[in-house]
Amino acid sequence: MPVGWGPPSLPDEVWEHVFSFVEADVDRNSISVVCRGWHRLERLTRRRLFVGNCYSVAPSVATSRFPALRAVAVKGKPHFADFNLVPVGWGAAARAWVAALASACPQLEEIRFKRMVVSDECLDVISRSFKNFRALFLATCEGFGSDGLAAIAANCRHLRVLDLQENEVNDKCGNWLSHFPESFTSLVSLNFACLDGEVKLSVLERLISRCTSLKCLRLNQAVPLERLASILQRAPQLVDLGTGKFSTDPWPELYSKVESAFAGCKKLKSLSGIWESSPYYLPAIYSVCDNLISLNLSYATIEGPDLMNLVSRCRNIRRLWVLDYIEDAGLNAVAASCKHLQELRVFPSDPFGVEAHVSLTERGLVAVSAGCPMLHTVLYFCRQMTNAALIDVARNRPNLTRFRLCIIEPRTPDYLTLQPLDAGFSAIVESCKDLRRLSVSGLLTDQVFKSIGESAHRLEMLSVAFAGDSDAGLHYILSGCSSLRKLEIRDCPFGDKPLLMNAAKLETMRSLWMSSCSVSLGACKILAEKMPRLNVEVIDERRGPCDKLPNSSLVEKLYVYRTVAGPRTDKPQFVRIM
Repeated sequence: MPVGWGPPSLPDEVWEHVFSFVEADVDRNSISVVCRGWHRLERLTRRRLFVGNCYSVAPSVATSRFPALRAVAVKGKPHFADFNLVPVGWGAAARAWVAALASACPQLEEIRFKRMVVSDECLDVISRSFKNFRALFLATCEGFGSDGLAAIAANCRHLRVLDLQENEVNDKCGNWLSHFPESFTSLVSLNFACLDGEVKLSVLERLISRCTSLKCLRLNQAVPLERLASILQRAPQLVDLGTGKFSTDPWPELYSKVESAFAGCKKLKSLSGIWESSPYYLPAIYSVCDNLISLNLSYATIEGPDLMNLVSRCRNIRRLWVLDYIEDAGLNAVAASCKHLQELRVFPSDPFGVEAHVSLTERGLVAVSAGCPMLHTVLYFCRQMTNAALIDVARNRPNLTRFRLCIIEPRTPDYLTLQPLDAGFSAIVESCKDLRRLSVSGLLTDQVFKSIGESAHRLEMLSVAFAGDSDAGLHYILSGCSSLRKLEIRDCPFGDKPLLMNAAKLETMRSLWMSSCSVSLGACKILAEKMPRLNVEVIDERRGPCDKLPNSSLVEKLYVYRTVAGPRTDKPQFVRIM
């Protein structure tokens, strides 16, 4: 369109209809800057809002900009909070967001909070503020308990989804389930697997029986196996099931009931649970294996042939999460049987163990990469790796979009050649042209970061730990990687010079996290002065306020993020905003 031309002159109703088909945030952002008319229409027609950093914009500004929102997703703490690198009390309270939404968006139907502090009061406000509220997703959050959940159950009469994933919950009792009214029937998805409290099983069973449209049900470990069969008989329509604690003493009569209940679940596609080492009841689920597309065994301590036998029956699986008990032999079975596999995550059974107790090596990863042509996402914890294996993975699977390799012992070299793993990771970024997320580990020099900067053009998130040997590594990353949005670095020798040389790059990113590196307090001050649209947070919970420290002092943790809201007002004492 020539410069100065506006959009074709059509009634607003037509453009509103056209905009309703545009969902991606980046596309809607582009629409909003075409002209004033489109800016106004896009503002009034946006229904979904994603905020990748709760401090990047003031909640009141976001909600007044988009008054017709139906769904909001907000992320809080940096991703490294999952590894306990973000101190307790750092922030990310949901209170301001909940208050702004309650005031400005009465038609809101869905809220998603991730890594945020959500109080019982927040949940109570949510339950009373939105008359058509339908879905609440809380992932890796903290601060709430059974009182807040009771408010959601009692007041959200149209609730369809209550999804609690990996939260720290003060679950004093399981009575919150009894707050769902006896007339309540709308639940489609209920996930309370992360709760520790006891559950009133009779209340749960009545709720499940009433909600005939229930498709997803993930139970906590307080639900015993002997009640699982009864629950499944009440909900044979389930598509996604978390079994709770799949363990008890062998009992033939119970085995028959469980087997019969699973056989009746003809639509089941996803299965997870806290399955313990006794294999007695495993064959009871064989009848559903062929239909499964997702299997989460990340809490299953079953081992050896039993695990291999189970996984090899899931021939249509697309997503597999498993502990390293699967070993190389099990991954060979996956490669032979699971030709539709798209995502593989292998977690450590004993991440702090000095000695390896399982036979999981690079060979299992290579086997899956060779045998599963649709594989595009990998998270792999292991204790050894070679350049040759990584080169094979890159050659086998150039369609990888997410590759996270976590070698448990830091700075571990190629165990056969004792060389750095530069060549292997360079092969990954050079072959996988659509790579969006990468985590590197092992012994790595600056050379691999040169390859990443030059080749990873579509990379959006990079995690680096215990790697590199000079400032050049960080310079290669920031001066390259044109699509980079999030960069996480810990325990690397990266310092002031590359950070200040590439300061402008940080404005194009969502955030940068650095901990235990070589960045000085003085450099943080200079960065803040040069880039006023960035919040530069220095975090040091050991020394407290750093006002009197010399500029040459190294900062413990640095968090830099783009914001239009200015410095936040809820920072704790151990955080200083430059």
